[in-house]
Amino acid sequence: MNDAAAAFAANRPFPADFLFGAATAAYQIEGAAHEGGRKDSIWDAFSRVPGAVINADNGDVACDHYHRYADDVALMQRIGLQTYRFSTSWARVRPDGGPVNPEGLDFYSRLVDELLGAGIKPWLTLYHWDLPQALEEQGGWANRDTAELFRDYALSVHDALGDRVDVWTTLNEPWCSSFLSYTGGAHAPGRQSVPDGIAAGHHLMLAHGLAVQALRERDPKLELGITLNLAPIHAVDPTDPADVDAARRIDGQFNRFFLDPIFRGEYSADLIEDLGPLGLDAVVKPGDLEIISTPIDALGVNYYHGEYVSGHAPAEVREGAAPTDRATRSPFPAAENVHWHPQDLPITAMDWEVEPDGLRELLVRVHEEYADAAGVRLYVTENGAAYDDVVEADGSVHDAGRVEFLGGHLGAILDAIDEGVPVHGYFYWSLMDNYEWAWGYDKRFGLVRVDYDTQERTLKDSALSYTDIIANRALPASEVAQAS
Repeated sequence: MNDAAAAFAANRPFPADFLFGAATAAYQIEGAAHEGGRKDSIWDAFSRVPGAVINADNGDVACDHYHRYADDVALMQRIGLQTYRFSTSWARVRPDGGPVNPEGLDFYSRLVDELLGAGIKPWLTLYHWDLPQALEEQGGWANRDTAELFRDYALSVHDALGDRVDVWTTLNEPWCSSFLSYTGGAHAPGRQSVPDGIAAGHHLMLAHGLAVQALRERDPKLELGITLNLAPIHAVDPTDPADVDAARRIDGQFNRFFLDPIFRGEYSADLIEDLGPLGLDAVVKPGDLEIISTPIDALGVNYYHGEYVSGHAPAEVREGAAPTDRATRSPFPAAENVHWHPQDLPITAMDWEVEPDGLRELLVRVHEEYADAAGVRLYVTENGAAYDDVVEADGSVHDAGRVEFLGGHLGAILDAIDEGVPVHGYFYWSLMDNYEWAWGYDKRFGLVRVDYDTQERTLKDSALSYTDIIANRALPASEVAQAS
């Protein structure tokens, strides 16, 4: 037995069909914002609003993936990725929401061919927040018509890629593209309206259902699904009625707003009451929930951290911690008097607490309460951490925190599998450092470091660790001990 094999002798193996991947999003990496027929998305417009994005950063160049995609696929192959989750840009495929742009579709066709040539499974997400700005000017996601236009866009992408891509995700994190964007104002388009956020949330769900129906009719063999950012919500004191009610409200507005209509064809009564008279009753029409609950094949779970909430303000807040007011964590009127309490846990550069066991807990809940009965396959489609990486004199990046984060969360997935949850794959966020939305280029999540001045790519230690895990299809003994 050689040294590498010996290191994995006391390991935890992954199931034989478990997929290892990484994820990105179009606006965050592609660049070429005004090339190839692409026109402005809401993020192009939002990045020009003074103060909206740190350093007024934008995605005009980003990682220049539009021109460097072949080299980036070679990096994926070097890491050993089995699958790659990417998004197509609505603003590139149907600029202004109008006619199809063949040059935009051709880019994704070439990318898919490159992936298949490298033996990497393409995992396509149709919407990762880059709504054409022209559609925002017609009301955006608060306008019901946008849902039907999304269905048309989905079919246009399928016309070009459906012969080679068999996994289709409709939306990425609709909580962010509705409530964080139309009520909280923190993401594009930057609106601050409770009714608009609720309307956007429902219309995104409707768009998902319409696209699933249309794609299923077009090709019944496709694996269709959606990706949701979910979190375990804990009452700080489970014996305090105020804390328990705070957890119920946030769970309803963060998790159940999306899970219930997809899997149960309903919005829960307590959620409807929480949202009040300007809420769902104003936007839900007969037949909508039947469309939204069209059966899916796969659910992507995005997990970054848990939430500990209370009806009482914390006695003290950790120095440097993010504010605990509702606007930063849940932009709803029903989140008033909800306070987020920091725990005694390590934190990332985003000030997010590192809690791998929260992923196990979340997967168990989603499986038992939703996915199992529906026969839906579970994947972890995003999980990652930003750290303040240091580049050594020789160009290397020894990101020990990210290595530990990766091992700990893969260990949590194995814990969930041991509890009977059939998790089918994992996508690290992100393949490479990129444009981190309102944080601009200030935060780095990548396995691969990107020098934004030169566009040079460097595999960090976390990428090398992931390579070993994938090659051995196991979590090595050292990381098993660390995770436990």
